[in-house]
Amino acid sequence: MAKVHPDRHPNVLPPSPAEEKEEEATSLTVWRKSLLFNCRGYTVFDGRGDLAYRVDSYDDAGADAGAVLMDPAGRPAFTVARRSRLLGLLSGQQRLIYAGEDTRRPAVYAVVRRRGKATARVTPCAAAGAAYEVEGSYARRRCVVYDAERRVVVAEVRPKEAVVGTDVFRLVVRPGFDVSLAMAVVVALDQLFGGRPSLLRSWSTM
Repeated sequence: MAKVHPDRHPNVLPPSPAEEKEEEATSLTVWRKSLLFNCRGYTVFDGRGDLAYRVDSYDDAGADAGAVLMDPAGRPAFTVARRSRLLGLLSGQQRLIYAGEDTRRPAVYAVVRRRGKATARVTPCAAAGAAYEVEGSYARRRCVVYDAERRVVVAEVRPKEAVVGTDVFRLVVRPGFDVSLAMAVVVALDQLFGGRPSLLRSWSTM
């Protein structure tokens, strides 16, 4: 089985000045697997190998059930849900991010799939708040989240070193950006671009 946890003793050259600066960022290892039996979801580790976030969705929850992003203690941070089917084709091109797990309250962000250089846009649902754009390929785990106005990188999705496939990857979050929100955006991108067959794959033999 491929290693999922971050490398504790990497055999690498001394970091460059740019890499040293990156150490100030938060680096997470994302595993597209729930640790609970008969669930699908995500398990997220921090740089020390400790559990940082998890998403657990039972197989009978239905395709429209929201994905609740929780901390290690099970406290909900955000919920990512499909836009209402009553709005037609937009339901498959957009995900809404809610604070906590109450989807009856107004969403805080909308993640909309787009065509062009920016493959998705993260827009605040209220008047206040910054918007963000996603460039690159989430399907290949190579994409960057920018502040749409300042054009500053706030988060990146990268392949995990020494891991074959796309079910284990890195999320690097720059200082000043909400790490929980960054992970919620990743969940939304996975629903929009990730491909359901891989997410629902059985891992019982690993």
